[in-house]
Amino acid sequence: MRYLLAVCACAAIGWSGIAGAAGADVVVSNAWVRATVPGQPVAAAYMDIRASKAMKLVGVSSPVAERGEIHEMKDEDGMMKMRAVQAVDLPAGKTVSLAPGGLHVMLFGLSEPLTDGRKVTLTLKLRRTSGATFNQVIEVPVKAP
Repeated sequence: MRYLLAVCACAAIGWSGIAGAAGADVVVSNAWVRATVPGQPVAAAYMDIRASKAMKLVGVSSPVAERGEIHEMKDEDGMMKMRAVQAVDLPAGKTVSLAPGGLHVMLFGLSEPLTDGRKVTLTLKLRRTSGATFNQVIEVPVKAP
């Protein structure tokens, strides 16, 4: 009986480690969403992402938006242009910044204004080099800089 209990305990510890392992591979810091005014249908979100293993950020979603996209601002012939990108490389051990004027997240079709001080849930979709994907859910403060 003791043997059976020990096996069950080890299995439970092993399974809890597997369930938490995906989130431990990615650390998100300095995340925030820009506050909006009533009637504004879009917002931008910014963050620093550090992955312990090489992977890609391949998508984002939020319950406050119809859709989320990853965008990039680039200077083309003296003019700043914004366009969607399919993925952002997250090299192992390096911090990638999604910041104003560069890579960032766009939230389209907002269901309500995003006011300073509230929190918004973002789900980051990540892809490992093996092709396996997983989601990481984060709570992000709304700020009016």
